[in-house]
Amino acid sequence: MPPDQAAWQTGAGWRALWNCAAARAAGALRIARSRPAPPLPLPHAARGISAVIPSRNGRSLLEAQLPGIVRDLAAFAAEILIVDNGSDDGTAEWLRHAWPQVQVDVSAEPLSFARAVNRGIARARFSHVCLLNNDMLLEPGFFAALARAFDAVPGLFCATAQIRFPPGVRREETGKAVMAQSSPDDFPVRCDEPLPGEDGTYVLYGSGGCSLYAAAKLRALGGMDEAYAPAYVEDLDLGYRAWQRGWPTVYVAGALVEHRHRATTSRYYSEAQLEEILEVNYLRFLARAVADPQLFRRLWRQALLRLLRGVKRSPARRNALAAAAGIALAGAGALPDLLQPGAEESFLALTGGSIAVFPGGCGPGRGRILVTFADEWAPPPPDLLATCTEVVLVRHSAQAAFQAALRQTALKWGVTPDLR
Repeated sequence: MPPDQAAWQTGAGWRALWNCAAARAAGALRIARSRPAPPLPLPHAARGISAVIPSRNGRSLLEAQLPGIVRDLAAFAAEILIVDNGSDDGTAEWLRHAWPQVQVDVSAEPLSFARAVNRGIARARFSHVCLLNNDMLLEPGFFAALARAFDAVPGLFCATAQIRFPPGVRREETGKAVMAQSSPDDFPVRCDEPLPGEDGTYVLYGSGGCSLYAAAKLRALGGMDEAYAPAYVEDLDLGYRAWQRGWPTVYVAGALVEHRHRATTSRYYSEAQLEEILEVNYLRFLARAVADPQLFRRLWRQALLRLLRGVKRSPARRNALAAAAGIALAGAGALPDLLQPGAEESFLALTGGSIAVFPGGCGPGRGRILVTFADEWAPPPPDLLATCTEVVLVRHSAQAAFQAALRQTALKWGVTPDLR
């Protein structure tokens, strides 16, 4: 029996069911190629920050954003690279006149987000690259907070900011990105509300609009995968491929931005189009990035069933389901040559919304490092934090998350954590 009988009273419903069956069969036949991503050119990288900002007809957004960026970068060796992405509002000319210290890379035609930022990454001269949307307004201390995370976490790939929204606007992003679903109909990736005092929690990926990356690692991965067009999910793919290599991403509470959400994309795409782009690119992510065959089949099946349940109320889901078989048969993307067994399941447990990290009141080497199940999902008591260097909370019954947190904490500190 179809999951929603009423949806199958039309031919469209039966076509959706056929598309789902075809997509499941295609997923079983997915070709998992093991071919490394072509690395981007690697110039000598001096220590500092290269801020890369793609902008399409975003002069007014840049006028609001650039003064804060310039002020906040003054403490660093730094550069600002703006990829003028098919603009016809005079952005490039205005930048050259008003901001001569800013480097401008002009593309006559609009590029996808991934292609635009890769142009900036290829020109970046410094050890760290910050990707910024032009609709992000930075609060003071943004770059310093992100940079400190690289001193605190060995092998860090990405430090991502805390995202806030203007007053009166629903907070759709927070920076704490996890792969989790409250119900089978939810989109598989969400942003959780951070707990007060939470900082340094491991997340699945950093937002491509407000994150700092280790340039050498970013280039080794080939930058963003340009298969994701015109936008969305390319940052999830990037963070996932980094985790496959053991390179973590963390949420940084003290790096704050205000996001003028979809200030650019909403001018060129309808809400329905944006939803379809998101759904299709999520399927593309599964087919291209997930290396473990068993994990791929599980996530692929979950995604198809979710789309199937939504075909009646969402043309975007119906269209994504129709595209799924072709996406699966296109095969995998730049999969790593070697993966430890269970590595992907482990970092998905670590970044599944069951863990929260809290800095303690003692400096490194002076207090306990505690990994503990949480009786309630709330910040640890102040007297406990005062005696610890770090406290890692894990939701009750999340055994896989606890083991993953234990391993990652031991790697971070080079010690055996106190367990509770």
